[in-house]
Parts: sequence; C-alpha cells; structure tokens
Amino acid sequence: MKPLRETTSVNAQVLSALRAAVISGELAPGSLYSVQTLATQLGVSRTPVREALIKLAQQGMVRFERNRGVRVLLTSLHDLEEVFALRLLLEPAATRRAVDRLDAAQLKELRRTFAHMEKAAKSDDEFTMFEHDRRFHRVLLEAAGNARLAGIVDGLRDMVLRRGVSTARESRSLDDIVAEHRVILDLVEDGDAVGAAEAMRAHVEHTAALLIAQEAGGEPVDVDLSWTTGAVMRTN
Repeated sequence: MKPLRETTSVNAQVLSALRAAVISGELAPGSLYSVQTLATQLGVSRTPVREALIKLAQQGMVRFERNRGVRVLLTSLHDLEEVFALRLLLEPAATRRAVDRLDAAQLKELRRTFAHMEKAAKSDDEFTMFEHDRRFHRVLLEAAGNARLAGIVDGLRDMVLRRGVSTARESRSLDDIVAEHRVILDLVEDGDAVGAAEAMRAHVEHTAALLIAQEAGGEPVDVDLSWTTGAVMRTN
C-alpha cells in the first residue's frame, strides 16, 4: 500500500485503502498484520488504522487477535451463503420501499447508471460494468430511506469480491446481467413496487445460485435460501 496524502478525510482514505487491499489480496487471506505495520505503510497514525480495522471486522473481513494483531479472513462457501441470505432479506424489501419513495433525481440517477452499465457491457468492460452495477443497487437502497442499509450491502458485496469470484463470463454474460437489471428498472419506472421487489429477489437469487455452484466446482452443496422469501410477500 502507498502512503496517503495529507487530507482532512484521513479516516475515510484509510478505510478505503485497507478495504481495497483486502479485496485485492494485497493483504493476504489468513495473514496477520499489526496495526503499527499498516499505519507505517500508509504513513498515518495508529488511530485511523485501528478505527478502519474495527469497521472491517464488523463486516467480517478481518478479525482482531489478542496481542497478535489483525488477521485477514477468507470468504468461505458458507460465508457466501450467509451473504446472499442477508442480501435476499434486505434488497427486495428495500426495493419495494424505494419504488414508493424515489424522487425525480433518484430515478434519473437510476436510469443514468443503467445506461452506463449497458455501455460498459457492450464495450466488454467488466470492471466498469460492475462499478455501475453496484451504484444501481445503491441508488435503490438509498431511496429506501435507511442510510445504513447501503453501507451494509456494500460490505456484503465486498465479501464476495474478496473471494475473487464473479459469474461474469463463467456462468453468464455481461449482457445477461444487464438484462436482469433492465427488468428491475422497467418495473420501477412502472411504479410496480411488488414486481420490482420480486425481480430484485430473482436477480440476487440467480446470482447466488450460479456463484455458489460455480465455487463448489461441481460438488453437491447443501444451500437453502428459501427461508428468506418472507421478505417479499404479495399482499392483497
């Protein structure tokens, strides 16, 4: 990691740098690091590093070990199951709420973000496409009116990224992923809150099924996400 620039937002920079280092593998899974070592690498004091690590620990990315330092955790198949169970509990319900709360600016941002996803997919730019994919979900989460929700889901997505896996090119194309988001956007634009929520559930559930099967390498996996369906129940 490179030393950070002096700025008033040192805490945010430290958190961003450490999260990126964990996701990229620069801070290797299973390895132990001292707060002082990380602070020295970043050119900052121990305090913002410790505060950032506490946040990463809350997200399940690292674990403090008494008198030893902090250990970077590996995302297991069981972790993936838990991540997607949480996303299925949170995102469909948030989408349903967001449809009734979206203002004109947020809807414009959702459309703009989707257009960027389409453009990136057509250019075969996987990295940019997934950056806008994340933004698409975040717009809906923020529109639901819970400031913490978007941050929680970002942390869950980071756990998947840390495993270094993606369904893109392995189980489906970038265009397939964009198409799933098109269904969600169309239903949001139609004001169909329940339909949009169910489309979000189908999208996250499909991603989970493909990713877990892909990571299992053909081995049978006992994964049950059906208990999360209560998050999106039709009401008459």
